[in-house]
Amino acid sequence: MAANHPTRRNILRTAGGLSAAMALGAGGVLSAASPAAAVGDGFGLRIVDRNENDHRMWYYRFDTDAIGWDPAVNVLLPDDYHWSGRTYPVLYLFHGGGTDQDFITFDRERIRDWTAGKPIIVVMPDGGHAGWYSNPVSSNVGPRNWEHFHIAQLLPWVEANFRTFAEYDGRAVGGFSMGGFGALKYAAKYWGHFASVSAHSGPASMRRDNGLVTHWANLSSAALDLGGGTVYGAPLWDEARVNADNPVQRIESYRNKRVFLVAGTSPDPISWFDTANETQVLAGQREFRSLLDRAGIPHESHEVPGGHFVRHDLLDHDINGIIARLRKA
Repeated sequence: MAANHPTRRNILRTAGGLSAAMALGAGGVLSAASPAAAVGDGFGLRIVDRNENDHRMWYYRFDTDAIGWDPAVNVLLPDDYHWSGRTYPVLYLFHGGGTDQDFITFDRERIRDWTAGKPIIVVMPDGGHAGWYSNPVSSNVGPRNWEHFHIAQLLPWVEANFRTFAEYDGRAVGGFSMGGFGALKYAAKYWGHFASVSAHSGPASMRRDNGLVTHWANLSSAALDLGGGTVYGAPLWDEARVNADNPVQRIESYRNKRVFLVAGTSPDPISWFDTANETQVLAGQREFRSLLDRAGIPHESHEVPGGHFVRHDLLDHDINGIIARLRKA
């Protein structure tokens, strides 16, 4: 991991907002810096495209050795970010799998409306069509190391360039479907990073039903992301990787965290995709919850009608819970 940029961070935190950021000019004289200049490269990320015209939703695309193409991120800022001078908690929010899912997914789902007036930064990165928030065992199309990109590059880049609490109680992670799995995985595997974790229709058990979720991760990643490569290895899995990533095998890693779960109880019987996904999600989350209960780890769970889709009311409720759990702006 590249070294942090303490000079930039200190300037941003003391100046009270990117739009009012100050940079050291010639001879050590403070001079005004433009908002665009305040956000820079670092941690293996080189910005190749950006748009900061909207006062809340800022977009960046990166060149990175971790991914064989240029992934992007949307950073949604609070309404008062540019003039408040405050430091904010941050939610890393991950999209699901499929060719129609990417860093814009939650903007399409009206994330700006859910967060209007709320004191939180929301970071929404690319995760691949079927990247499974992992560094794959094999790839035939170049690097697709999404886990490294998110944890070792994007997270410290966000904390160097935006006014966020760079600490456990300042970070939450959540997601939908494949992104919900990624959130559960990251919260356990990097247990000191995130104080809140949310899985909206995200699978929580990789080995049940003869490893159906693991098989699906391998098949979908081979078809959509890796040119026949796999996330976990085939025909035999890399058992150590599955053990490290499987939420039901990492129960103690969720202690002292806010845990929020959503699963649908009545998927569309005509849609095999909806039925297969949400049936497995519901069963896996029930297994996960029973293990949390047995360990005495509190959690909030919702079983609601319908199948595999983002429930806007529960995501809005979840964001309010995240803000209540994290350090206040």
